[in-house]
Amino acid sequence: MRLGQGGGSVSDMRLIFLYGPVASGKLTVARLLAEQTGFALFHNHLIVDAVASVFPFGSDAFVRLRERFWLETFQASAEEGRSLIFTFAPEPTVAPDFPDKVSDIVQAAGGEILFVGLSVAADIQEQRLTAPDRAAFGKLRSVAMLREMRADLDACLRAMPAAAVAIDTGITLPGNAVARIVRALSA
Repeated sequence: MRLGQGGGSVSDMRLIFLYGPVASGKLTVARLLAEQTGFALFHNHLIVDAVASVFPFGSDAFVRLRERFWLETFQASAEEGRSLIFTFAPEPTVAPDFPDKVSDIVQAAGGEILFVGLSVAADIQEQRLTAPDRAAFGKLRSVAMLREMRADLDACLRAMPAAAVAIDTGITLPGNAVARIVRALSA
């Protein structure tokens, strides 16, 4: 079931804002979801890695440029009616009002936003963390670092908007997660 690739009128824009902790399967789910819906996949690390190639992660310039790239991409997509899937791992260097800014952009253009929250138990998360495919985008791969940051990361997750669809990827296969998201889009 393909729901459209965008490129239509402004009101056709739909954003699936897929968020969750490190190693919760965001990119895996997003890739399958993009195949099924035809929505463009705007993976968080595309911008993070680009900006981090010039500025240190968390520096003022990094934070400012990362947000600007994200928001301008959402703005252009909304203006053109291009639907997107965005993967996002909340963390302390992102402004707490970032999801609100994204919502404002999409809704001002007449689009729709669907917040999808992924979760995963800590033991499964730590097992996934060291998977070789995580190196492709410079993702966090250190269990020790994750454990050190876990309280701050969890606080950022709790501050996210309520998920219209909440999925525990430790007990839900990616294909089943996608089916739940597609049903929510179709409702």
